[in-house]
Amino acid sequence: MTIKTGLMVAALFMLAGCNAPAHNTADTTCKADNQMQQTTLYFGLSRPAGKDITGQEWQQFVDQDVTPRFRDGLTVFDARGQWLGNDGKVAREQSKALMLIHGKDVTSEQNIEALRGIYKSRFAQESVMRVDQPVCVQF
Repeated sequence: MTIKTGLMVAALFMLAGCNAPAHNTADTTCKADNQMQQTTLYFGLSRPAGKDITGQEWQQFVDQDVTPRFRDGLTVFDARGQWLGNDGKVAREQSKALMLIHGKDVTSEQNIEALRGIYKSRFAQESVMRVDQPVCVQF
């Protein structure tokens, strides 16, 4: 091994050490009181036949159905959905994303599934996508 090659190998080892992730126990642990669940629901705003779901209809759903079940708070995002339809064509529509932070309990689970069912029934939707993940929350 030449001196030049030796220096390059040494430099690579030093650089590799710089890129190694820090293992801080504070970053990888969450106190039991801070452990919650994040559920994001995705609601399409197009009906299969007829007019799109209006802003007023959406807000009425939030006020009458969502808020009573999740009084501690929620977040709504405007979104634009896209998927491959059964006909092989890309379908696109305006959407709403509803993010809920909640305990991992039976009541929350029932409330989330109730919202999905109400929306699908009321607005003739095939599905309401649901994404769940554990989160560490601090206020």
